[in-house]
Amino acid sequence: MKSVFFGVVWASAQNAIWLLGYCVLVGLIVYAAISVRKNMALLVSTRWQSKLFARVSVTKVLIKSGLLIIGLLTMFIALLQPQWGKKEQAVEQEGRELLVALDISRSMLAADIKPNRLAFAKAKIKKLVHLLGAERVGLLVFSGDAFIQCPLTRDSAAFTLFLDNVDAETISSGTTSIANAIAKSLKMFASMPTRKNKILAVFTDGEDFSTGLSSIKEDAKKEGLHIFTYGIGTEEGAPVPLLDESGSAIGYQKDDQGKVVFSHLNRGILQSLSRESGGKYIDPTQGDEDIQSLVTQVESYEKEKFEQKDIEFEEERYPYFLAVSFLCLLCEWIL
Repeated sequence: MKSVFFGVVWASAQNAIWLLGYCVLVGLIVYAAISVRKNMALLVSTRWQSKLFARVSVTKVLIKSGLLIIGLLTMFIALLQPQWGKKEQAVEQEGRELLVALDISRSMLAADIKPNRLAFAKAKIKKLVHLLGAERVGLLVFSGDAFIQCPLTRDSAAFTLFLDNVDAETISSGTTSIANAIAKSLKMFASMPTRKNKILAVFTDGEDFSTGLSSIKEDAKKEGLHIFTYGIGTEEGAPVPLLDESGSAIGYQKDDQGKVVFSHLNRGILQSLSRESGGKYIDPTQGDEDIQSLVTQVESYEKEKFEQKDIEFEEERYPYFLAVSFLCLLCEWIL
């Protein structure tokens, strides 16, 4: 817990709780020093004190007490971890980079996974980012087209903000093209030619209407793009809801014959996509086992250096107070 007093940053201000203990110790030291003089006066008269207590120096007792008080005071200040004076240090960042692709086609509003596929996917992605910690994560959203919603970042709060902006109003009425999502991913990673590991995690129900998926899979394989797929939905499926402008359900989508359209999880296409690109297909679970499995896979890749970043921080000053404390206590012990 940091606090600022008198222009000094106290990085461990919570240790101020020891102030009471320090005051008690100082009180005992002062009491002991005063007691020496008082006890001498009680035992003998003043004129005999110099002879009977020749080896007892009141001045020495006062000096030792003063050193002890100063030594404890500087030790207490060191406990508060004082900092002042700005200092810059170049820190080399390293880790892994993961691009998350989220399907925002209308079928993602189907409720065969509660509350619906989109909300379920967003919750899982948030858990993924939390468990990955220091890795750089980006967000790509796709339906018929694909675009980068959030560039690669280590700022999980910023990523979550972009993810939260994906809601029912963002849902496209178009069909799903996984090929376009992969093509957009390849284009992004192409701008970083020095990267050894290119990792893409696709959260989708697998209902794909793209025509060039086979060729784009070959491109992904050539470029070393490892694709992990996470199937959202069930094979039994659920109807696709229609929403009004306010986002409220007003019925279900129907085909040309007037029948309600059911959306199903296409596990086969997702398994094939992952297998051919060196990734892995993951089935959803109510617990965190699914996301933990994905995290383990991502962390199996070698870390890479991102960039050097100059970080400004307050310089630590507590070692000086510890040094003064040590010298005072050493002198007190020698005397």
